[in-house]
Amino acid sequence: MNLQNAKILVTGGSLGIGKVAAKVFVDKGAQVGITGRDAATLETAAKETGAFPITADVAKPDDVARTYEEFLGHFDGLDCLVNNAGIGVFKTLEETDTDDFNQVFSVNVFGAARMAAHAVEIFKKQGGGNIINIGSTAAEKGFERGTIYSASKFALRGMTQCWQAELRRHNIRVMLVDPSEVATAFANPDRVEREAPANKLTSYEIAHALVSVLEMDNRGMIPELSVWATNPW
Repeated sequence: MNLQNAKILVTGGSLGIGKVAAKVFVDKGAQVGITGRDAATLETAAKETGAFPITADVAKPDDVARTYEEFLGHFDGLDCLVNNAGIGVFKTLEETDTDDFNQVFSVNVFGAARMAAHAVEIFKKQGGGNIINIGSTAAEKGFERGTIYSASKFALRGMTQCWQAELRRHNIRVMLVDPSEVATAFANPDRVEREAPANKLTSYEIAHALVSVLEMDNRGMIPELSVWATNPW
């Protein structure tokens, strides 16, 4: 896929991986839209990246529909959806309750599925397209206090594999990128980006992975790619 003039929609683009990916895509010549729940933070990200902002919550079906209306009204087409929006709740098993599961799954699983379903309608009509789901190495191995978050990412990984089986015949590439621990504002109540020490991943390594899987010629696809820090100790 040639990123020059490609039309890319990135959810969760206010901060972290989504924001950096948007900037890298724009620098590559793509036309990029970003979504986020906080209008002020999103507007700041749009100014810093050159992306088109859409204030929306992927957990809300009406917001998902409006996202596509605004994106298509601005760009008149879609080549790639990056399902990046994600949240986490990290509790012991005894502390978890149904509301915690519903909160996380509404974004990480149900929201991603709704966003993808709308994208697939567009891609089938135009004869192809790309979906990248931002998973996690937590979908490869669980961890302490990770019951809810890890379960959501295992679910996203399973959905990705199902979509791959369904959509390859329509020339739709569905790819999963699994970051390990990345220094972002994720799970930070203050929504402030964390500084990354020299031995930890930053959002730029993940953005590099996204560009790499997309720039492969459309005849090929990378089903799943994990990104780990080389020496995190």
